[in-house]
Amino acid sequence: MITTFEHWTKGRSPHLLSTNWKAESLPFQRWRHFKEAFAPELVARAVRESPGPVHHCLDPFGGSGTTALACQFLGVRPSTIEVNPFLADLIAAKLTEYDTTALLRDLRSVIIASHNIHGRREAWASLPPTFVEPGINDRWIFDRGVANRLFALRTAISDLRDRKSRRLFKVLLGGILIEVSNVITSGKGRRYRKNWAQRRYDPTQVTELFIENAESAIAEVHQFSNRPCLEHEVYCGDARERLDALPSADLAVFSPPYPNSFDYTDVYNVELWALGYLTKKENRRLREATLTSHVQIARDFAEAPSCSPKLRRTMRRLNLRRDELWNKSIPEMVGGYFYDMDSVLSKLQRIVARRGTVWMVVGDSQYADVPIRVSAILCEIAEAQGWAIHLVEPFRSMRSSAQQGGEYKLGEDLVVLSKV
Repeated sequence: MITTFEHWTKGRSPHLLSTNWKAESLPFQRWRHFKEAFAPELVARAVRESPGPVHHCLDPFGGSGTTALACQFLGVRPSTIEVNPFLADLIAAKLTEYDTTALLRDLRSVIIASHNIHGRREAWASLPPTFVEPGINDRWIFDRGVANRLFALRTAISDLRDRKSRRLFKVLLGGILIEVSNVITSGKGRRYRKNWAQRRYDPTQVTELFIENAESAIAEVHQFSNRPCLEHEVYCGDARERLDALPSADLAVFSPPYPNSFDYTDVYNVELWALGYLTKKENRRLREATLTSHVQIARDFAEAPSCSPKLRRTMRRLNLRRDELWNKSIPEMVGGYFYDMDSVLSKLQRIVARRGTVWMVVGDSQYADVPIRVSAILCEIAEAQGWAIHLVEPFRSMRSSAQQGGEYKLGEDLVVLSKV
């Protein structure tokens, strides 16, 4: 029996399409908690309201894979770009077709092999010193016993012959890392749990939790193996470069990083390091490959596009208040952000087919009481490129930072562009 989108989402009707509210309980979406995601029903709406048939949909900022997974259930072939290698693997693992009997066999092999692998201090030598007990200044992310059990599981997974099994179990191991650690993560990065030093996680529970999550994921893979579309493409890399090589698409649905100075790499820092995706050199390269939305690393910022009067006024106001900004590079970061988005929208002009549409969820920011009206600026940039503004729909008000008063006054909007 074909498993439809309604079967996957249980026919629910979320009151807000711009957030991941309760979507994390859906099959596949609970493999790793995501706060920064829109509802899959937004993708269904985009396909439903498209002026022409949708056979191929693109998401240049893949994130949790919501667009791609929803497309498979809607019978649409998805193509996804994601710069974060952990997230790219997570998306690919969700979209892949499996032999569940082989998965259960490989899971058993991993558990048996892991008990014959014993962690040593040098096993974690490539990690930042803050990761494993004793850490630095009496702070660490993983207790020594927990780290050794994670290392044993990671090593056993890497020894599997089947590439699809290796990737699936690797990302499922990533899905439990925060739960067995001394930290929690949010959109702003990570922080230590309250009373974390008194919370000692039992290493034996690490294996139990991994088995529980893996068996649950395998059950979901089996239950939803008959999706209307199982084709997909996942590209790991910088969207600003990868878009050059992509074929035509009927629709694009995505939410880019917001120009809020959050380094989204930090949110997944634990998984990236603990699963072996990063070295010190690769860490900087990854941060530079992300959209210009933060100032956490020194970088050369591209000049703001000149086609938007609203952006020119915003840049003037930011420059006038530069001395009040918590980081003097914020004006350049904002200009660089819209340069990047100008480039992305320009490349989508080539990719999106005639009568095709672009659906993007974007959010405002604010610095020194200067609002960054992202949807309004992007609309001016898009019109200068020849896009027609089909719809701008306010989704919700977001809370500003404590430095800006902490009030719910930042807009988050759905912007729909049409290719004419």
